[in-house]
Amino acid sequence: SKIKNVTISKTKTNKYFASIQFEIQKIIEQVEPEKFLGLDYSMSAFFVDSEGNKGNYPKFYRLSYENLAKEQRKLSKMKKGSNNYNKQKIQIAKIHEKIANQRKDFLHKTSRKIANSYDVVCIESLNMKAMSKIFKFGKSVHDNGWGMFASMLEYKLAELGKFLIKADKFFPSTKKCSSCGEKQDIPLSARIYDCPNCELNIDRDLNAALNLKQYGISRLKLT
Repeated sequence: SKIKNVTISKTKTNKYFASIQFEIQKIIEQVEPEKFLGLDYSMSAFFVDSEGNKGNYPKFYRLSYENLAKEQRKLSKMKKGSNNYNKQKIQIAKIHEKIANQRKDFLHKTSRKIANSYDVVCIESLNMKAMSKIFKFGKSVHDNGWGMFASMLEYKLAELGKFLIKADKFFPSTKKCSSCGEKQDIPLSARIYDCPNCELNIDRDLNAALNLKQYGISRLKLT
């Protein structure tokens, strides 16, 4: 391997890190796809996969919200620029840093487990910023770090010669019946997909995940 550069950075909590970028030659052999998985984003569970499993994201920000609000109230009562003010700012930064570290740890472990277990994973192409504005789910969207998770999943699968397939944003994963292919509009509040054509009665997110799995299989065959 060849070292390209080293970057020294300092965090708001006065910690120093050295980030080393290096180049390495590695031959990656693509696997013959056998195990496929569809992942549907879920606001409450982080994701629901095509086998019915849920991501069960711990919501680290919300767990620390009361403590964070308490420390921020203390800061608001202090004189700006004083020693106590600066110390309190570091204290708040430490809480944010812990939340970020907890989130990254969870995302790394979850994406690694999926990458090791499946050959092809299919997800939706989502604009998380737009979703947080349209549906007013700002804290929930930013807390779970779905965009970071998708990036981790993509490079971990690629390193193993596996595939991440992103369904087009217009793909009707929620509207389409995973059994017969019939399409219908379904409101955001509805948690069950009830197909009038084949009478399939299934969890809304599981139905979408099954559709994404089928999309991944068909897309891979085409390419």
